[in-house]
Amino acid sequence: MRCPYCGSDDTQVKDSRPSEDNTSIRRRRVCADCGGRFTTFERIQLRELVVLKKSGRRVPFDRDKLMRSVQVALRKRPVDPDRVERMINGVVRQLESSGESEINAEQIGVYVMEALKGLDDVAYVRFASVYRNFREAKDFSAVLDELSSQDLVDTEDRD
Repeated sequence: MRCPYCGSDDTQVKDSRPSEDNTSIRRRRVCADCGGRFTTFERIQLRELVVLKKSGRRVPFDRDKLMRSVQVALRKRPVDPDRVERMINGVVRQLESSGESEINAEQIGVYVMEALKGLDDVAYVRFASVYRNFREAKDFSAVLDELSSQDLVDTEDRD
């Protein structure tokens, strides 16, 4: 593993342990050249995923890009980072278990929207505004109506 501070390839693992949700291994490393310490995470990857964009381009799936987009939607929202990590892991597992090596970008958006709906309504609306390319205020209104009707169904199911 390359040191993020000096670029050396001579790093050593000092400590390894499973993450809290047991989906990855957390490794503490130290650089033999500069002494810098850093953490890496090792995850199981069932298959190489390729994202098929609307333009027809194919790009490798990037879990970090998915995490960044979700974090933008969740900015300044009171959501536990562990719940976000579990959500991202769930979306990635859905993608990997689909049996397809090429996934439409739209399908990834659908999975994220479903996951965000259960995590945080505000983040759901924020993500939807970008994912569905909102142009007018009525676009927001339609999503809010959708959420309200879903809340009514959920409330009736509990009664």
